[in-house]
Amino acid sequence: MLKTNDKFVAGNKAAVDSMLTIINASLNSAERLAALNLNTARALIADNAANVSALLAVKDPQSLIALQKSLAKPALEKVSAYTRSVYEILSQSSNGLKEIIEGQSVELKKNFSAVVEQSLKNAPAGSETIVAAMKSSFAAADSAYENMTKAAKQATATIEASVVSAKEAAGKFVAKAA
Repeated sequence: MLKTNDKFVAGNKAAVDSMLTIINASLNSAERLAALNLNTARALIADNAANVSALLAVKDPQSLIALQKSLAKPALEKVSAYTRSVYEILSQSSNGLKEIIEGQSVELKKNFSAVVEQSLKNAPAGSETIVAAMKSSFAAADSAYENMTKAAKQATATIEASVVSAKEAAGKFVAKAA
């Protein structure tokens, strides 16, 4: 019995370590997003100050139209660059978390299965039906998890394809605005 308890303790420690790894990865991504947003806000304030100065220097309607045209393309390019940066940070974060979770999931599943198998070996006589039902339940849960993982990967691939398509369309729009 002590052997099983040690395995549960080790499994719980591994789960806590995994959670700390995930939390640190999430905080790193949040920090990168916060830095991006702060830098973007600073650049936006500086750009707006320059734009207001240029707007105050306008003397006639033709100059105003020329100023609007000259400001439109850089603004669209900056929005596109910001969106691309946010997407890259979130994509890297998602991929990193997915790798961590998948790696830990395999290890936790293996440890849990070993503990369950050991516990089932010590089951009292006549409990074969219950043991078989538990094994069947674990197999069904594992299959459901695998199906959900597969569906999540397909959804991620679809979303990434849509984002790439949207980025291409935005790039064409920016080029056309020039």
